Amino acid sequence: MLRQLSIVDGRLVENGDKNALVHVYIAPDEAERRYLIDQLKIDEHTLNSALDPDEQSRLEFEPDHVAIIFKRPRHYSAVDAFLFKVSSTGAFVFKDKLVVVVADEGPLFEGRPFVRLQGVHDVLLRLIYRSISHFVEHIKAINAISGELEQQISTSMENRYLLNLFTLEKSLVYYLGAIHTNGVLIAKLKDNATKLGFSQDNVELLDDILIENNQCKYQAEIYVDVLANLMDARASIISNNLNIRIKALTILTIIIMLPTLIVSIFSMNVVLPVPHDWPYSFWFIMALCAGTTLLVGALWWKRRW
Repeated sequence: MLRQLSIVDGRLVENGDKNALVHVYIAPDEAERRYLIDQLKIDEHTLNSALDPDEQSRLEFEPDHVAIIFKRPRHYSAVDAFLFKVSSTGAFVFKDKLVVVVADEGPLFEGRPFVRLQGVHDVLLRLIYRSISHFVEHIKAINAISGELEQQISTSMENRYLLNLFTLEKSLVYYLGAIHTNGVLIAKLKDNATKLGFSQDNVELLDDILIENNQCKYQAEIYVDVLANLMDARASIISNNLNIRIKALTILTIIIMLPTLIVSIFSMNVVLPVPHDWPYSFWFIMALCAGTTLLVGALWWKRRW
């Protein structure tokens, strides 16, 4: 699918113009891929890299354009089951336009960064800045979800919530790797600012982007460390909850077993220290059963078993 956008009053507006400044290809089909490769001379390997979620961020100079691959969070849905994924984005900078290739549809040009736009370089840098902001939003969401799961773990014996935390930790590790490789790309863009034709304002924005990316990376590292260090404690909580339940069931079994033992003894076909025709035999046995039950219950309460 192709989206074509132009700058109107400093903002991107989708208008479908063939001469638009920004062309966004979302999961391009075979015909669109052939156009990008044959007509725009985009390297086929680089194009495949833009659609590969495992590809590293990088910067390449081609004769007619500059190819940039960077990472961004994939749009989260309920079917992902707490797994936040990373996708790649290809940005191909030509003299008169910017071609963006993504594997899935998601928010690309939304939010505060996309104001007062003047040209291709402004759109490119704000696109990278938006991906960093998107990472920060997802990291905050992961932290909020992990807090809710912690409360569930403290009262649950199931492994489901612990497995969800493992999934969140894996997501943060993927995010951390993506943020790191984005940082390498941003530093490379800054080193080649003159070759890329960046203005002084673009260079200053690059400095801000690099700072934001470093802060995002530091925040992700903190959350990864917190989840990793507390995972054993959370597993111990589940194990402790299970032990408490088993202990309670064991004591209840003992309470039930003692009256059963007394009744079984007095039901044996042997001589017992009770007269055969004693009218209070039944109540005596019931009293013994109730006494042993109350005794174990009192010990349970007093010693807080």
